[in-house]
Amino acid sequence: MNKIIAAAVGLSLALLASTALADGPKVGVVVKIGGIPWFNAMEAGIKEQSAKLGVQGFMVGPTSADPALQVRAIEDLIAQKVDVIGVVPNDAKVLEPVLKKAQDAGIKVITHESPKQVGANWDFELASAKGFGEAHGKLLAEKMGGKGSYAVFVGSLTVPLHNAWADGAIAYIKANYPDMKLIGDRYGVAEDVDKSRSTALDLMAANADLKGFLAFGSQGPIGAGRAVEERRKDGKVFVIGPFSPGQGAKLIKSGALTGGFMWNPKQAGEVFITLADLIAKGQVPKAGDDIPGLGKIAPEGNTIVVDQLLKIDKESIDKLVSMGL
Repeated sequence: MNKIIAAAVGLSLALLASTALADGPKVGVVVKIGGIPWFNAMEAGIKEQSAKLGVQGFMVGPTSADPALQVRAIEDLIAQKVDVIGVVPNDAKVLEPVLKKAQDAGIKVITHESPKQVGANWDFELASAKGFGEAHGKLLAEKMGGKGSYAVFVGSLTVPLHNAWADGAIAYIKANYPDMKLIGDRYGVAEDVDKSRSTALDLMAANADLKGFLAFGSQGPIGAGRAVEERRKDGKVFVIGPFSPGQGAKLIKSGALTGGFMWNPKQAGEVFITLADLIAKGQVPKAGDDIPGLGKIAPEGNTIVVDQLLKIDKESIDKLVSMGL
């Protein structure tokens, strides 16, 4: 026991020493919600890249996907006088005033999953909205055989990127699979596993011809997959969307969750810190720059978009899990 305590104390001192030695910019990254696998992986990337670059980087994860909690977290970072604030917004519009406040205080702002965010100096995306949506729409259509009804989940109706993905998927299906019918419009439940599950159960009960779910938001596929499993609809109702492989591995292997595409959230965490370090030092990312985690970039205004999709299915799931995702 004494050895365990000594080791724990030693680790704590090492972490404190590491923080004390970091003399780079102070960077706080506010994510949608704390404690879920997707953002746990992002936090690992933030910590590792911060240690590598000597940046004082850390993540703030609100207790729920409530835009008001993100506003509060950003207000706190402004009060701390950090150099750079990173955000994965729940509601782009709600954050505009507080992001402007941060900029007025001389703090640089970087967003992710929120292209053209008002109040951001830079936004980066590891997948183009149209390409990401179309890839999921095509996969769902193939699994459904191009016929039947399907439903769409998003994180909320005010998350621009989730809705852009949904727009791309729905437009692709409409143009190529006229025998597929969208139920309702879209449901803003995909950052809550319980709401996704209950909504999926309700929709399956009310729509006998429902054959698929497109779920954009990391908890949506998990919740819908659990609902499919409960109703024993594996192989009859298909669930497609991005999710953390470690969280969805069991459902993928059972067939309750069909698959989807993702980018690496750990890599996104690393990019937050890499970009923050650059802009805090007065450097401006420009076309042709080779930035770790992004590759060669071609910014459109203040938005950097690259396509780095990873397919999630039965064949790839174990490898993705072994990567810590």
